[in-house]
Amino acid sequence: MTRLLEWLGRGFLGLLLAFLYLPLVIMGVMSFNRSPFYQLPIDWSTTWYSQLFANAQLMSATWNSVTIAVTTTIIATALGTAASIALFRNEFPGKRILQVLLFPPIAIPWLITGTAMLVFFFWVGIGRGPHAILLGHVALALPYVIVVVSARLQTFDPQLEEAARSLGANQWQVTRRITLPWIMPGVIAGALFAFAVSFDQFVVSYFLATPGQATLPVEIYAAIRKGFTPEINAVSTIIVVISMALMLLTARFFSFGGER
Repeated sequence: MTRLLEWLGRGFLGLLLAFLYLPLVIMGVMSFNRSPFYQLPIDWSTTWYSQLFANAQLMSATWNSVTIAVTTTIIATALGTAASIALFRNEFPGKRILQVLLFPPIAIPWLITGTAMLVFFFWVGIGRGPHAILLGHVALALPYVIVVVSARLQTFDPQLEEAARSLGANQWQVTRRITLPWIMPGVIAGALFAFAVSFDQFVVSYFLATPGQATLPVEIYAAIRKGFTPEINAVSTIIVVISMALMLLTARFFSFGGER
């Protein structure tokens, strides 16, 4: 019975991995198929990659997404890490309520959030455009960073900071030499969450984008409505390869799960 359960578990894991990764593999393979109708056998070619780099509209949308995602990651990671450390070190009235209020933005459907942001930004005079998209993405990514970094801080011993202060270190030296090195895996994980949330964000970007300033998800949606082209397979394959390489490099240099 134990052997049977073990094989069933392995089979279920195999099916789960296939369900997750098989569509990505097929998409990558089809991005090298010369036929726009996915005819088999595959006629191997890099035609769609050449057309992708010649597609100014799609490349502009990709650059917009990368720029906004990187900027969002930097801002959200810096603000979220600082907020997490402040919440960890200080006790003040309403702290628990503030921590609880971090979760609704994660749970609320992005359709509602995007609509609310559109109305609010027009009400305060911000309007639409890349600056509005950036503000929206930072607001969405910030709770993820705070939650992840705060979880890492729960394993931190405050006595380490007290020991550093007793040896003459000021607050900045304590943060830079004691606290930040300890929570760095959480900071990196939070930054990856922020980048993924921003780069993959469609609803908020769709509501706040202006003509000619669309992000990649919005541009892909518009392209699919007009008629799907394998250029989208090509750009998606490039993004998947870069993302997986980034994750592998990060996992190589940072121990997220701890050490046994």
